Amino acid sequence: MLKIFAAALLSALALQASAQNYPTKPVRLIIAFTPGSSTDIIGRAVAAKLQEIWGQPVVAENRTGAGGSIGSAAVLRETPDGYTLLANSSAHVANPSIYASLPYDTLKDFANISPLAGGPNVLIVGTQAGWKTLADFISAAKAKPGALNFSSAGIGSGTHFNLEKLKLMAGIDVAHVPYKGTPEAIGDTIGGRVCCYFAPINAALPHVQGGRAIALAVSSAQRSPLLPNVPTIAESGVPGFDYTLWVGLWGSAALPPALVARINADVRKALQSPDLKDRLTKLGTLPMDMSPQQFTEFVRKEVDDTAKVLKAAGIKPQ
Repeated sequence: MLKIFAAALLSALALQASAQNYPTKPVRLIIAFTPGSSTDIIGRAVAAKLQEIWGQPVVAENRTGAGGSIGSAAVLRETPDGYTLLANSSAHVANPSIYASLPYDTLKDFANISPLAGGPNVLIVGTQAGWKTLADFISAAKAKPGALNFSSAGIGSGTHFNLEKLKLMAGIDVAHVPYKGTPEAIGDTIGGRVCCYFAPINAALPHVQGGRAIALAVSSAQRSPLLPNVPTIAESGVPGFDYTLWVGLWGSAALPPALVARINADVRKALQSPDLKDRLTKLGTLPMDMSPQQFTEFVRKEVDDTAKVLKAAGIKPQ
């Protein structure tokens, strides 16, 4: 018995020492969405700050497709030592309700390390659409159920879920056209090949300011400081609407708790640095601050809430 206890104690001490010394080599960050997406921009910004803190390279790699689930699955195929991490969006919590056969269990197979940042999306349309307000868009959608379409950054992405929630709460029928990521979705929205897109504010802002797109409403409960003249969806006739697109950091569930705690502490330190906070604010997002335990509870609630909305919207796992 004493030998077993001693072995367990030595193992625990070894894991603790490993966590304290982490990282001793480059860290790979798999980003589940395309370059230029909010997940990519936020993930790379945090990676750059962690590189400063750790004194080791943090190498970002985009592994895209299937609403971020391809990147998620890729992380789980690597050795669970903390040297391959995942940056994904709130699509991570929607995917269990979108895909019938994910190659992993969202709640069991991942360590919920830390949220990174969150912010609203903005519903944009091309100038050729002729709509100036959300009420204009809703009226057009109700006049021709199923005739209008919307783009997203992929099935299960936050940009997809956002419009599904609007469809449900506004009582409209609009067809979904998934894209590889935000740049492609915005391009076809501006070009008139799709009617609208719930874009991350930082991605939409140059197009709105340049007159190539019209911002109808933001998805959050409060207006965005980056678009102070654009009303919220709730202000525009859909009471109670509120949705925030957020980005988080995950690893394998096999990671030692001490290592998860160490990475979480460093991420929270990075997010409190003035230069990173300023950069995130200019992107229309705010840093999120949670312990691994708090983030785990947050993820569980988001999985449940997302499932309820998608079920009410009539979306079945495929």
